Amino acid sequence: MGPGGARIGDAMRAGLRFLDSESPAGLCRRVGSVIEELPDVQPIDKSALQDSYGGDKGRLSDDFLAGRGVFYLTEQRRLYLDCTAGHYQMLFGYNWPELLAAVEEAVEAGIVWDNHADIPQAPVKWLAHRLVAVANAADESERLDTVLLGVCTGSVACEAALKIQLCCWERRNAATATPALIVLDGHYHGTDMVPQYMRGMWKRYIRNLEIVTVEPNDPDQLERIFRAYGSRVAALWAEPILMNREALTLEPAYLQLARRWCSETGALMCVDEIQTGFWQPEVFAYRSLGFTPDMVIVGKGMTAGFHPLAAVIYRSRNDVLKQYDAINTNGSSPLASYLGLRCLEMIAADALRFAAVGDRFMAGLRALVSRRGDVMAEVRGKRHLAGIKFKRAEEAIGFHRRALAAGLWTRVHASCPGHSTVLMKLALPVDDVIVDYLLGRLESLLP
Repeated sequence: MGPGGARIGDAMRAGLRFLDSESPAGLCRRVGSVIEELPDVQPIDKSALQDSYGGDKGRLSDDFLAGRGVFYLTEQRRLYLDCTAGHYQMLFGYNWPELLAAVEEAVEAGIVWDNHADIPQAPVKWLAHRLVAVANAADESERLDTVLLGVCTGSVACEAALKIQLCCWERRNAATATPALIVLDGHYHGTDMVPQYMRGMWKRYIRNLEIVTVEPNDPDQLERIFRAYGSRVAALWAEPILMNREALTLEPAYLQLARRWCSETGALMCVDEIQTGFWQPEVFAYRSLGFTPDMVIVGKGMTAGFHPLAAVIYRSRNDVLKQYDAINTNGSSPLASYLGLRCLEMIAADALRFAAVGDRFMAGLRALVSRRGDVMAEVRGKRHLAGIKFKRAEEAIGFHRRALAAGLWTRVHASCPGHSTVLMKLALPVDDVIVDYLLGRLESLLP
């Protein structure tokens, strides 16, 4: 394990024992403090990590040590409440017992970690059928019936969806035309080159693809764009909650309008649920918004952070890619697929509680904004996905720093013009005790 590795291993085990020994209420009382009863540890330095993730390499490391659920300990023995579910992907937080038990069950049953995508093991096929089932309403006339599941990450899934869109556009348009993609300002569809081009990067390297950016929730502009571009539109991309745009939530009427225009022009409506998927009682956010897209992308929470696995769900008439047009080495992932199935079961079994806790959290945030309108502007998002928009960027940054110092791991969007939002995405194990503690602590940190 490298220099100091054995001691870190001992500290990890001690940290997990501590987290298991305390109730949620007991852990909340100690958030932000140093847990002195844990052994001191010599962290491994960051000198071998790239600069973009290595942080301040001259400073003593204080990275992740051990975690259970929504709580984690650092190498310097500080206790944190993770308000962002890792990097937005830890559906049930860290080392959730039911998922750990599921891994053991799967291995004992002969489910392998991975195998060649040509011969998918049973959990891969089961998960595809379950995703089709939850993607459609009972009375759906044209079902989403096909799943591209051979991709690890959401970025690869977005790239695959883009390939499908362009291939379908070529089937119905002259080769001399230039396809257009309609995207929402502030979107985030992964880190591959073309999706990054869709948000303004790499402009000098990509040709023959026009990106049309529209303002979210502006129906008049959307209609003008569709009228102007017509059949040149290959696809419209939308996220129900734009976490990269301060948790801005799309209005149902806006999405329904986009659905009508896509149907009229032949464009594919693509809903990116990498952020929202599996964080809903219905699994997918669009299911409660009054429309069905032509394709939906899911990743992040689908396997609760155990192993990256993503999917594109669409209609069989758009199944135009060849076998190796969109695939990666670890795409079959039977064990990860089994975890995805268990996550679906756990959501279905506890959907009402998840919804009630999420609603409690949002109601508490709105009440907080109503009391402190002098510094806070509004609450955005839905249930576990939340953004607190401050009136000024410096207030958001200051609040974020105080939250981190108090042991609340949050994120802040305040570097872009007009952005002034502290972001949170709570993992599903949060309960009323944790939510009420968090709401009270957030209020205490306001100036």
